[in-house]
Amino acid sequence: MKTIVVLGAGYAGLKTVVALQKKLREEVKIILVDRNPYHYETMRLYEVASGQDHYTRMSYELADVLNKKMTELVVDEVEKININDKNVELKNHAPISYDYLVVGLGFVLSDMGIAGAKGYALPMSNVKEAEAIRDHLYEEMWAYSKYKDPKHLQIVICGAGFQAIELAGALAQVRPHLAEMAGVDQNQIKITMLDGSLRLLPMFQGKLLDYALGLIKKHQIEIIKPAFVQQVTADSVSYKMKDSDEIKTIKAGNRIWMMGFSGSPIIDKSGFKNRRGRVMVSDHLTAPESDDIYVLGDVSSVMVPGKKWPWPNTAQMALSMANYAAKDIRSRVNHQARPSKYVYHDLGVVVAIGETKAAGKAMGHGYKGYLASALKKIIIDKSLMETGGIKETLAVGRFDLYH
Repeated sequence: MKTIVVLGAGYAGLKTVVALQKKLREEVKIILVDRNPYHYETMRLYEVASGQDHYTRMSYELADVLNKKMTELVVDEVEKININDKNVELKNHAPISYDYLVVGLGFVLSDMGIAGAKGYALPMSNVKEAEAIRDHLYEEMWAYSKYKDPKHLQIVICGAGFQAIELAGALAQVRPHLAEMAGVDQNQIKITMLDGSLRLLPMFQGKLLDYALGLIKKHQIEIIKPAFVQQVTADSVSYKMKDSDEIKTIKAGNRIWMMGFSGSPIIDKSGFKNRRGRVMVSDHLTAPESDDIYVLGDVSSVMVPGKKWPWPNTAQMALSMANYAAKDIRSRVNHQARPSKYVYHDLGVVVAIGETKAAGKAMGHGYKGYLASALKKIIIDKSLMETGGIKETLAVGRFDLYH
């Protein structure tokens, strides 16, 4: 009996397991490894970081979706993948051998070599980090109520990419709650984003881009660009503008790090050829080093046809890759012809800016306002349906489509 080891229970890893359980029934043994006994919706981390919801409102227990007759869950951290020996080293368990390996270890946020970023800025790449941001925000609001230093009311987000903007929108939404804690008018709570890009939200154009930028402005979120972060301290962020040597400093008690997205460091540690923790995969989504290792989601790169850049790593793409990998593995286990090469079909993207407004494009059309917000929640529910089925979708899905 073949053993399939899956590393990571995010969108790519868990979807692969769920699909294999259906396609191969009990013909193989599956071992799922994750540091947590639960799956959480990465695209909803901003709900936790802003204090809008507890992580249990966007997560569910892995045991609820695993077929115990063929799938074993190992709660541990991956240390290294031994490509030649075909096994995986874990922190607290003996090495696990595999016939096929699926790597879906997700992303991390690198400090990019910027002084103080690692020690004084809070990243948001998992549940614990999102909770740390929330708790720190609350501490700063209470600190202002005691000391009256305006730095406690300043939130600086380093980075203004897709996820950073969703986080900023969520924080703007909870301004009244934060202001109540601090005992101030909500307008005194400042949200500033620093980004080195000349253009925000490059996936949008024309009126759709104007609408999204208008929403950001309406929420009183200031974006300084192109600004390059130079240093982070215990109470400030320093930056300089492009083509300028002048260092400017913002006093801020709340410093959030949303820059330097890269794949898991396990990729580099294990000896895979990679760029920023991402492996350029084959037509069958396997690593150049071994056709028995599938590399999916945030640790992979798939080029856009005819372009010089890869597709952005989204939940939608991770789920698509997982479906393909499960199909390919089934064909190999059953000694059948493998499917034709993987092709990704982008269905669009929606960015939420606050609880009830969003901007997005899907199926060649642009969407704005409440309709786009409803579409975002439908996308969330679709990902839940693919990994957790009806039960988990009903338990933690977003059905407040026009709330």
